[in-house]
Amino acid sequence: MIRGTRTRVGIALVTALAAAGIAAGCGDDDGGSGDLGTINEGGLFIGIDTPYPPFDEGQPPDETGYDVEVLDAIAENIDLTTEYQDTGFPTIFRDVAAGQFDTAAAASSIKPGREKVVDFTDPYYLSATALVVPKGSDIATIDDLGGVIVGVQDATVQEEIANDTDAGEVRAFPEGTTALTALLTDQVEAVLVDEAVGADFLEKQGGIKVIIVESIPGDDLFGFAVAPENDALREAMNEALATIKEDGTLAELYQKYFGTEPSAKVLEGTNELLTND
Repeated sequence: MIRGTRTRVGIALVTALAAAGIAAGCGDDDGGSGDLGTINEGGLFIGIDTPYPPFDEGQPPDETGYDVEVLDAIAENIDLTTEYQDTGFPTIFRDVAAGQFDTAAAASSIKPGREKVVDFTDPYYLSATALVVPKGSDIATIDDLGGVIVGVQDATVQEEIANDTDAGEVRAFPEGTTALTALLTDQVEAVLVDEAVGADFLEKQGGIKVIIVESIPGDDLFGFAVAPENDALREAMNEALATIKEDGTLAELYQKYFGTEPSAKVLEGTNELLTND
């Protein structure tokens, strides 16, 4: 398995964390919330990478999106309030590991490399990648990217996929929507992005100038990052996630944001199964 769609955290980050000893400071009791060890008693303090529609949109305190609604449902199930703070994706795992956030709303793929920095909950979304090009382009599949300038979001699975092609240049942008906007202004010739993000962008743009020409299936399952020392919070979030899967809440949110049903991999998968593959 390649963190999926939005797969992100390099070896340099892991090395930096190890050198700084950041992870060792997690799970601190100071200011914690009972047995769950949250930063603020009775609340879940969440780092959010926005905009990344349809997962994360708006700015706190007016954030919305699939990630937000799933986390709100999880928090409600374990009697916690939620508070969001905007932060950048390239540092979001380090921030969670350092205890700056309890968890993150960041459309994050569960990935072994990332689990050197943080732990993840069980999955709540299965990602695929879209190849987006201008209408009338000769590019029809990922095999046609030889010599092409390809836009991606920085530090994502799509960047890894693009780097495995014969692209002439892989141009990374801070947000997936920024890469798609660059496609509209001819700064890039194609974009690889999470399929849900690409579909949302096309719908909002009216599908006039760009089109998805290929959907690339993936095994990237998203989970919520938690500090590696905080097993109690991760387990409580997993129990709440299981509840909203069983009672249909997750399926309702899937239909709302993606127009489809969650797969068995989402509903039945666990992080333990993924990391033991």
